[in-house]
Amino acid sequence: MRKRDFTIQELSQFNGSGPDGRILIAVNGNVFDVTNNGKEFYGKDGPYAIFAGRDASRSLTMFTTDIPPCNEEYDDLSDLTSDQMKSLKEWELQFRERYPLVGKLLSPSEPHHLYESADNEDSSQVDTLTGSAKPKTD
Repeated sequence: MRKRDFTIQELSQFNGSGPDGRILIAVNGNVFDVTNNGKEFYGKDGPYAIFAGRDASRSLTMFTTDIPPCNEEYDDLSDLTSDQMKSLKEWELQFRERYPLVGKLLSPSEPHHLYESADNEDSSQVDTLTGSAKPKTD
């Protein structure tokens, strides 16, 4: 998956139930693809399936699998204590070591950014909302 930005609503589409089965999880503003190395944990029957397609930051800092109701909206995490922020950074580091970083979680006021293409893809041929290649119009 090529790097892109996600809103909370866009992220929710990547909970493993889509046609490609992709599972993405946001941690501390970064979005990770856990599909290949974490499906047994975050997939449909996994113990942490509740995090699939969501921002898991607050739950991870509190060591709970309960997702707060506000998780349907962007959480700037500004009310976390310094200890909780330290814990969140440790979780982020663990995710960075295990899973590919595929993008950034956007706040509602942030625009989507177009990232440089990988593998010599023409970035103008990429749909910035879905991250997939646009159909060629030769």
